[in-house]
Amino acid sequence: MSTDVTPHTPAQLVRLVAGREISTRIRDKGFLIGSAVLIVLILGMLVFQVAINSGSDETKIGVVGGSAAVTQALRTQGDALDTDVQVVAYDDEAAARTAVEDGDVDGALLSPSGDQPELLVEKDGGQTGTLVQNAVQGMSITAQLADADVQLTDPPTVDVVSLDPDADADLEATIVALVSVFVLYSLLILFGNFVAQGVVEEKSSRVVELLLATMKPWQLLAGKVLGLGLLGLAQMLVIAVVGVAGALTFDVVDLPGRLIGTVATVVAWFVLGYAFYASVFGAAASLVSRQEDLASVTTPASLLLIVGFVVAVPAAQDPGGTLATVTSFIPGLSPLVMPVRQAAGAAEWWEVGLAVVLMLVSIGVILRIGGRIYAGALLRTGGKVKLREALAAER
Repeated sequence: MSTDVTPHTPAQLVRLVAGREISTRIRDKGFLIGSAVLIVLILGMLVFQVAINSGSDETKIGVVGGSAAVTQALRTQGDALDTDVQVVAYDDEAAARTAVEDGDVDGALLSPSGDQPELLVEKDGGQTGTLVQNAVQGMSITAQLADADVQLTDPPTVDVVSLDPDADADLEATIVALVSVFVLYSLLILFGNFVAQGVVEEKSSRVVELLLATMKPWQLLAGKVLGLGLLGLAQMLVIAVVGVAGALTFDVVDLPGRLIGTVATVVAWFVLGYAFYASVFGAAASLVSRQEDLASVTTPASLLLIVGFVVAVPAAQDPGGTLATVTSFIPGLSPLVMPVRQAAGAAEWWEVGLAVVLMLVSIGVILRIGGRIYAGALLRTGGKVKLREALAAER
């Protein structure tokens, strides 16, 4: 009795390698810790932003011998200076002085309606002094006008017309894009190194010889890139969901539609960026057989990623500038720079389309050349393989 074993198709072999990569990495403590750290960082930034927003200016002023008119005048001046004024009444100067010394109030106003009012402060009056001075002067002018029987009409209000009503929305979206690009940069570095480390581990342990007995080099590389890419995309989506949900829950942003669109754009660029860098990292790693030598061949790709992230920061301040515009078209840099320009509303649709086409072309070229390097260097152990030798040894 004979059993026919149907050989696996190339697609099945790629899926098998991809599944193996996913199952291996998802149990890796380093991967789990890194994922948790990224989520904690996102939540930490949200909490920090909430703390900043909730920490609005508040000025506490003690008053001795005050009245409802004094309280109203102080609060009106506080509104003008964008600070919330809390008025605390004290019976005498001694109690007010003690409150200032203990830090219970920012200042204490004595005899606010008298001829010579006095403000007690711990050190420098600063904004508190300005606020109290304006309030006391305002009450004096109002009293003099009332004594002279002068009736004033309500002053006109200024209608503020913004020449760029979308400026705040663009700023919010740009900040979200910068945070998302930081996550994207971190994940590209992380998963690019995962691909490189996996190649070296298989090569040094000779496992690759067994794998290549049943599949071609390009299938092994494609499976690694696909498996870790799916894992990275899943991680990116989890972080995106946590970030968007947290931002909306804590009311950090006012434009949920714009926020979700910006995050979706970054996720799309992650797919392109990962395909580019994973192929580069995988092909480069096949040139060495030891983890100690890995940095020497992956450094150029890592530096390109760092340059992209560094350029993305000034691009947020000047998204229409020459530096941001030019680098947003350069393959390898565009996944980090173009999302910032898009969030700021400075990238035309054709610019985005051109950047995507250039990335797709470059990915195709990298996969072709990288596949040749991978095939030519994978079975060569014992030291670092030169690039020319790897290309010449392709079978």
